Amino acid sequence: MPKKGKKYEQAAKLVDASKLYPLEEAVELVKQVSFSTFDGTVEAHIRLGIDPRQADQQVRSTVTLPAGTGRSVRVLAFAQGEKVAEAEAAGADYVGGAEYAKQIQDGWLDFDAVIATPDMMGQVGRLGRILGPRGLMPSPRTGTVTFDLGPAIREIKAGRVEFRADRTGLLHVPVGKVSFSEDALLTNLTALMANVNAARPSGAKGQFVRSITLAPTMGPGVRVDVGAAIELATTTE
Repeated sequence: MPKKGKKYEQAAKLVDASKLYPLEEAVELVKQVSFSTFDGTVEAHIRLGIDPRQADQQVRSTVTLPAGTGRSVRVLAFAQGEKVAEAEAAGADYVGGAEYAKQIQDGWLDFDAVIATPDMMGQVGRLGRILGPRGLMPSPRTGTVTFDLGPAIREIKAGRVEFRADRTGLLHVPVGKVSFSEDALLTNLTALMANVNAARPSGAKGQFVRSITLAPTMGPGVRVDVGAAIELATTTE
């Protein structure tokens, strides 16, 4: 394994790797161990008790983070007719159709979220190989294929994020910035855990959430007490 840097090693001394921290303590600690010179992102890495190869064990949903994400989200909306004006009024950064599909095929990816009206999915569907692996493909399941563009775009701008289990059954979800207050991060995390719990697929057996680790962009991870985190999330719904 590559040797860790001096700053990482110093930060790691603050974390007891054998301990499962209550969510409140984990939030406080993850802010302390961040050593980036910029305002890093705090991510939740959640291991689920699923087999992602099974159709009835897929996990994909969204959560609106009450305290926001701390970053500006660039939204690309595929729309036509009167829906163009609706998307623009809601704050979409790019609105159009075939011209943006062509730019994406040519390598353009300067956006963070994609939304489309159902009648535009014929064009968007051809971009699946590009958008899919990046978690950007619109889907009715996540509310990003809809004729109600205005509310959906405003939600995305306000802090709605999508989460989807990868091929190893892990979720990687940004829950705010290191500069956020502990209360803001805690509010976002409890909202996330409530939504993850609600997204449990029918085919999942046994313990659904196996582990939770919080980590800043630069810094060691902090392991969270799963039971306490889920209990907190369900009692604050």
